[in-house]
Amino acid sequence: MKILSTLIVLIAMPVSTVMGQLTIDHCQEKAKLNYPQIKQFELIEQSRDYNLSNASKAYLPQVALTAKATYQSDAINIDMHLSDTRTLSIHQSKDQYQAALEVNQLLWDGGITSTQKGILKANAEIDKQRLEVELYTIKDRVNQLFFGLLLIHEQLQQNTLLQDELQTNFDKVTAYVKNGVANQTDLDAVKLEQLNNSQRCTELLNTHKTYREMLSAMIGEGIEETTILEKPSIVPINDQINRPELNLFDRQLNLLDNQSQMIQTGLMPKLGLFVQGGIGKPGLNMLSSDFSPFYIGGIRLSWNISSFYTQKNSLNNLKMGRATISNQKETFLFNNNLKINQQKNELDKSRELIKSDDEIIRLHTNIKNASAAKVENGVQTVTDLLREINAESMARQQKALHEIQLMMGIYNLKYSTNN
Repeated sequence: MKILSTLIVLIAMPVSTVMGQLTIDHCQEKAKLNYPQIKQFELIEQSRDYNLSNASKAYLPQVALTAKATYQSDAINIDMHLSDTRTLSIHQSKDQYQAALEVNQLLWDGGITSTQKGILKANAEIDKQRLEVELYTIKDRVNQLFFGLLLIHEQLQQNTLLQDELQTNFDKVTAYVKNGVANQTDLDAVKLEQLNNSQRCTELLNTHKTYREMLSAMIGEGIEETTILEKPSIVPINDQINRPELNLFDRQLNLLDNQSQMIQTGLMPKLGLFVQGGIGKPGLNMLSSDFSPFYIGGIRLSWNISSFYTQKNSLNNLKMGRATISNQKETFLFNNNLKINQQKNELDKSRELIKSDDEIIRLHTNIKNASAAKVENGVQTVTDLLREINAESMARQQKALHEIQLMMGIYNLKYSTNN
């Protein structure tokens, strides 16, 4: 009974004295921000920026230092008699050495660097959108907890009203026993209903605590027992589907477009400048056997025509990838539309049930009141009255359930369409 008394005080408190109100939209936003993986957005952007910075360095001068020492089995040997007194002798060393510094400046790469940047950006967008899809599922989890709490709160209110009525009838039956209209068994029956209802209250309070703690962990905020959950308004829903999965499919197709462009740019030649300087034995003069400095500079054109061999197959693979993604998108929309139609039917059912709830409650109340009068006149048993009291209470709970189901159905539909 102490639990019930505390519950009655909490429910009877005016809104101005409670800790505050909590809306479902606030819970969804806070849950998204509190989710640990939200930090991955920043990590994805940092990784993208690093990769783009590396790709941009392709047009910076490329410097390479090389050194080699070799020994060969044979070398240039020339002995030439120019006259009786003059002889030309050239004997090249079999051991040769070279150290050189080469600088390459790319002038045009056929668009590869630009396309690489596009691919890096497209991959980063896909990673971010995948994260958006995962974070979007948090909305559904918040919906289940929020409306679960609303339903439990309504059940607790009905439980309190039922307990009040049972206490009133307990007092009446006590008087009836004194007047000889009822007996101790009737009083025990009312007491039994009170105990059953008290146990039900204990179960609801425990479930309410569990749901409250789970929602609190989701949003990263403490939720007090006195916090009021604001019932969301019933608004029409747009049928247009704006799910993040659709954006993910579009970004995957964009990546394939960039990869197709990369195949095309891979067929283009590359143009650049180069300069090389160093020291070698021999240097550029192959007939010299001494260490000598050297340098060489010029313009270089390279063209890897072997890319033509695989171009057709590579483009066909991308074509198959587009077909796969389009099929996945079509399948997603098909299943999602089935779910939307089912949710709309559930909404229609809830609306129809709510239309007759008030009349059902009114009739149960009339029957209960008539039963109470018959008990007072001694023409009906207390057990019959308790049955009618429970029936009326159940009708009120059904109305609360239908109203919560309607609100939850609307938010389920909002989740399916992202509107």
